[in-house]
Amino acid sequence: MSGFDYRPFAVVTLLALAACSEAPPPAEDTASPPKPVAVAERWLTHHDDTANIDSVAVWSDGSDRHWLIATAKSTHELIIYDAVTGERIDSVGGAGDAPGRLLRPNGISVVDDLAWVVERDNRRIQVLSLPGFTPVAEFGRNVLEKPYGLWVMPTGTGYRVFVTDAYMATADAIPADAQLDRRLQRFDVRRDGGRLVIEYAGALGPTMGDGRLTKVESLFGDIEHDRLLVADEHMSRLDVKVFDLAGHYTGQRLAEGILQYEPEGIALYPCSDGSGMWIITDQEDVDNRFLAFDRETLALLGAFTGETTANTDGVWLHANAVPGFPEGAFYAVHDDGSVGAFDLAEILAAVDRQPCRTD
Repeated sequence: MSGFDYRPFAVVTLLALAACSEAPPPAEDTASPPKPVAVAERWLTHHDDTANIDSVAVWSDGSDRHWLIATAKSTHELIIYDAVTGERIDSVGGAGDAPGRLLRPNGISVVDDLAWVVERDNRRIQVLSLPGFTPVAEFGRNVLEKPYGLWVMPTGTGYRVFVTDAYMATADAIPADAQLDRRLQRFDVRRDGGRLVIEYAGALGPTMGDGRLTKVESLFGDIEHDRLLVADEHMSRLDVKVFDLAGHYTGQRLAEGILQYEPEGIALYPCSDGSGMWIITDQEDVDNRFLAFDRETLALLGAFTGETTANTDGVWLHANAVPGFPEGAFYAVHDDGSVGAFDLAEILAAVDRQPCRTD
């Protein structure tokens, strides 16, 4: 991999913090945990116990390069695999806070030709241009305390970025309810020629009722249906809360009473007609499951497991065809050290769904 070409980082403009209102609590979810269908992985990457892999994302050049990019928390790097074969290609990063360096990278997203990386211990989001992993921008240091996950929403002039912030009252204590108002942080990113200009768009987080976000990491959004799904991993919650894209809690919760462990990676299979499927990880060392929900109604569709994949943190659904995966692929982290690849067509069959157009 070529070295970094540094470009000036973006300027961050602070705006006023935004508040959000609480919606009425929803009815209890009475669905039973489904019996999962086993789906065999096409392959798993080489397992590296030292990497502590957390999250994954896919980048494609639209031709013959398809990369699976994984965050490695313990080695402070991004590992690049071939998304078709699982072969390791290279790694970039290394410990530090200079442009292109990383400190405990956690969440990652790829939108357009940009990799957006959450660095927990640098308390920032770093944006790298692909395929060269050239540093383009960083933001969030002045407001983020313990960032973990992010979702990047394209807009007409750039992007809106939602970041989960799992700050604590003390090392072992969740903040009081009144202090949970910054669990979601928002940034607006505008393209200005060859640079990105970032504006802080405020903090969000209900402090009362069922919408409170206690222990946060994973999130993902659906532009067409105006939804932002945010997982709450706290043992007293164990659900996925539904917000709108303005950051307001809708009163809906997914997987309450269905999740048996921690809700982790979230992915969306978006059909062009508005239908599709959500996948939510129910993370466990042995009994690891992936729950499928209808995109429109949010009804439970079923569940599947891998034959090997367990203790899954991050996932990524690549809906476009790549060699060997004509309907797309689903990638899931396995036990902190490798990534499993699934044929998306086989997953759809496991939950009695048909492939659809996604462009």
